[in-house]
Amino acid sequence: MAQVRQLTIPINRVEGDLEVRLRVEHGTVVDAWSCGTLYRGFEKIMVGRQALDGLVITPRICGICSTAHLTAAALALDAIAGVEPPPDAVRIRNLTLMAELLQNDLRHTFLTFMVDFCNPAYRNLPLYEEAVRRFQPLQGSTVKAVLEVTRRILEIVAIFGGQWPHSSYMVPGGITTVPSQSDLLQCRHLAAHFRRWYEDRVLGCGLERWSEVRSAADLDAWLEEDERHRDGELGFLIRFGRAAGLDQIGRGEDSFLSFGALPIPEDSSVRPADGAGKAALIPAGLRRDGHFLPFDPARVTEHAAWSWAAEYPGGRHPFEGLTEPQTSRKSEKYSWAKAPRYDGRPAETGPLAELVVAGRPLFTDLLERAGANALTRQLARLLRPAELLPVMEVWLNEISTERPCYVPVFEPFHGEGCGLTHGARGALGHWVKIVDNTIRHYQIITPTTWNASPRDSLGVGGPWEQALVGTPMPDPENPIAVGHVIRSFDACLVCTVHTIVG
Repeated sequence: MAQVRQLTIPINRVEGDLEVRLRVEHGTVVDAWSCGTLYRGFEKIMVGRQALDGLVITPRICGICSTAHLTAAALALDAIAGVEPPPDAVRIRNLTLMAELLQNDLRHTFLTFMVDFCNPAYRNLPLYEEAVRRFQPLQGSTVKAVLEVTRRILEIVAIFGGQWPHSSYMVPGGITTVPSQSDLLQCRHLAAHFRRWYEDRVLGCGLERWSEVRSAADLDAWLEEDERHRDGELGFLIRFGRAAGLDQIGRGEDSFLSFGALPIPEDSSVRPADGAGKAALIPAGLRRDGHFLPFDPARVTEHAAWSWAAEYPGGRHPFEGLTEPQTSRKSEKYSWAKAPRYDGRPAETGPLAELVVAGRPLFTDLLERAGANALTRQLARLLRPAELLPVMEVWLNEISTERPCYVPVFEPFHGEGCGLTHGARGALGHWVKIVDNTIRHYQIITPTTWNASPRDSLGVGGPWEQALVGTPMPDPENPIAVGHVIRSFDACLVCTVHTIVG
């Protein structure tokens, strides 16, 4: 007789409330349903408010990625006003977002993901005791160090933006203040301190040496080259992750989406990765089935067939989106999240998607070698700072205290616009319609809405629903591999669900 079980598993150590339903046969997941069980109302809250209110309200959506939401809200208003912020305003907006990305990448990796290496399921692995010394919650040596270094890098946001989280210093046309020379010196010191710590504790080498790692073979050679490489946090993640089989789980659909983020000012010495289109440090684009395609915002839609929301045929573009909560005990719907699709198909977003779309050879080679998996996703997250830190140093040195950081914008606002950027977990968009300075329509698609989406109108599961299929689950009381797969996406249900029961 086949051993078939239906399981419902609450997932902790994620942002927000998440439940996963699994169908397990012979100790292997054969189907999965991602259930966002938290509901909130930001998209509804925004309607009827003044045009600038989004700059204050939407950063409160999440305490981890509030700068990303502020960025998206400001970009949408820039588009509606038809204004281009001055180059130094663009630099400072970027720097605060980059600081937020740095803190999240380390906190998620060491305080959320690698904590699972202390699970008793791994007690027979040779590296287990070292994992406990490093990552035991609140006591591990790495945990303590990460809390301190990430606290300090966030001071960059506070210096430029007044506070973190929930800053509101970005406005249509730029930012609210011109930094002083003292501000810039402090931020340069903070960025340099973070870089030294990252090179010493995470990489075990300088960024210059790391930049020479361009393939899976290079990575293996680098790992064996020096004891500091093996003992660094990156080396430990690779060694433990392979021993635990993380490179064998979490494969999903070959579809990786980037909205693009961190626009490069025209007068900057920094050059874009793709060399085409509007210059951005994180280029926009799609890799699907091994092919690279340009990004077209018109191809983004949201489905609600399996969401606790009013249904409509097929998918709707966010400018025509509808967020009307609707529940029924008889319904087969199972999540407060809607189902975003790009060109009709699911798409994974996040650091791995960013690096693949940017054509980073190490990650394109890793995908060719083993496909997307839990270990490769986490490697991308831990290595994103290596992409950001050198550029942060350049932009901090390019800012002048003598140039403006704002161009005047005159109310009332009228029109529609979208703000597309990237938060810590990937592609983030705000779609806004304003009539006579009053918000009439506000739709938000967050990274985890993409990754944690339920099934769409065609019954196709979202990225991590697909990635869970094939995951081994020998002990239903300790579904450690399921946790690895979901946490490799850095789940954030707080941002994902914005509906309200009225």
